[in-house]
Amino acid sequence: MEKTEKRQRGRPRAFNASAEPGPVQALDRALRILAIVAEGGGLSLSEIADRSGIAAATAYRMLTTLEAHGMVEFDRTEQLWSIGVETYRMGSAFLRGRKLVDRARVVMQELMEKTGETANLGLAEDDCVVFVSQVETHQAIRAFFRPGTRTAFHASGIGKAVLSHLDPERVSAIIARSGLETYTDRTLATLPELLENLGEARTRGWAVDDEERNLGMRCVAAAIFNEYGEPVGGVSVSGPTVRVTPERLTRIGPAVRDAAAEITAMIGGKN
Repeated sequence: MEKTEKRQRGRPRAFNASAEPGPVQALDRALRILAIVAEGGGLSLSEIADRSGIAAATAYRMLTTLEAHGMVEFDRTEQLWSIGVETYRMGSAFLRGRKLVDRARVVMQELMEKTGETANLGLAEDDCVVFVSQVETHQAIRAFFRPGTRTAFHASGIGKAVLSHLDPERVSAIIARSGLETYTDRTLATLPELLENLGEARTRGWAVDDEERNLGMRCVAAAIFNEYGEPVGGVSVSGPTVRVTPERLTRIGPAVRDAAAEITAMIGGKN
């Protein structure tokens, strides 16, 4: 009796990798639109069409379909599209699965109280860091990142903390894909200077975003590791340079490093 090939779970019985691309192409466009709306914070149809490169009529049909599923919302007074509550629920399911945010919250609260500055938690994606949680300081002037905000590896404290624990060859590959966009005159815009900075960060156990993303803001970060010893994200403290001074970095840095180590232990990770 001829042995049949075992079907992979998660695929339909009639799966054919060379099937017509129409439905998949439509899905790709819809996801592209969803990502643009998520980043926008309120966009008109013409803005979405321009940014996505999709015809306005097609973009509108996709938006109304996403709206029907609660993925986007439409403000009929302002005529603007924004992200919907269902995306939050899906994101929350992801975060529950990782169990990182809830477990890190207490540590972040303690870190904020110890340093007097905003504490942030970010996860590493393929080519950027995504901020997933924040405990704000009570200071009038403070850093603020909405959950879901993305930032470049090379121009963020958490991003550089993650990169500092990767081999230079892997860092080079990541930068080759994402580039080294210049945000301020302090951004590390060449690979050699970035690698040198990462080496210093790895030696001391914490990285610094020294006005490299936003002038007037400084960030101190340390990596969080999974059970395989791989950096999967990080925790940071950020604030204005008038408070997060070079002199204070020597006190804030070790506190951030210890907080990251504590969160790593909480999720069963190892450094």
